[in-house]
Amino acid sequence: MTSASVWGMTSDSLTIERRGPVMVLHLDDGKANALGFELIAAIRAAVSEAEADEGIGAVVIHGREGRFSGGFDLGVMFGGDFPKIVELVADGGDMVAHLWGAGLPVVAACTGSAVAGGALTLLGCDVRIGADVPAKIGLNEVAIKMVLPDWVFTIARDRLSRRHVHRAMANARLTTPRDAVDVGFLDEVVPADQLLGRAVEVATELADTLDPKAYAGTLAKTRTDVLDQMRAQIAADRAAVASR
Repeated sequence: MTSASVWGMTSDSLTIERRGPVMVLHLDDGKANALGFELIAAIRAAVSEAEADEGIGAVVIHGREGRFSGGFDLGVMFGGDFPKIVELVADGGDMVAHLWGAGLPVVAACTGSAVAGGALTLLGCDVRIGADVPAKIGLNEVAIKMVLPDWVFTIARDRLSRRHVHRAMANARLTTPRDAVDVGFLDEVVPADQLLGRAVEVATELADTLDPKAYAGTLAKTRTDVLDQMRAQIAADRAAVASR
């Protein structure tokens, strides 16, 4: 494995492994895999490198045991610096949009709990495979006195089951990995010891079978409206803070 600094962005929480045509991003900060400024930037830099490498056809994002990601860095989110909070969430939105609009498929290996920003990261991945472990997945912002930004509603309405959008967002419902398949945060669940192997298998199949130009053309037809709306909403959030 190589450190993220090799790919142009330093983060002690991200290591990179090459498995055939698949780049595997291992997230592990030893705790909750919080999404701070450095980790978000490192994920984006690694995906950009994968997109530029003709030998790579897919990316896997893999969490640490029991934790995919606990969401945005709580030190920032509860730190009282409103412009910094908006900046972090906007950076997270840019990352989710980057994943959903990437020029190659992105597969999530969800090792356990994925809440708030962690659940949003799942929404940005083409295929989401979860470990069958006791864990919580979902958007808990309303329960912790936060209103989700507009860009979250845009991608959530596009990716979550219509039957579950209200409960997942307004009711801050957290589910098990198995139930998260029906909600729309995951696509399948496997035993924990098979998770990474299954994610790499799916990513390898996508890399070997999908034509890059046809994939890009299909994304342009199916995701452009959502991505354009997300990016406009993220830009508006940044501009609103800048004008204060």
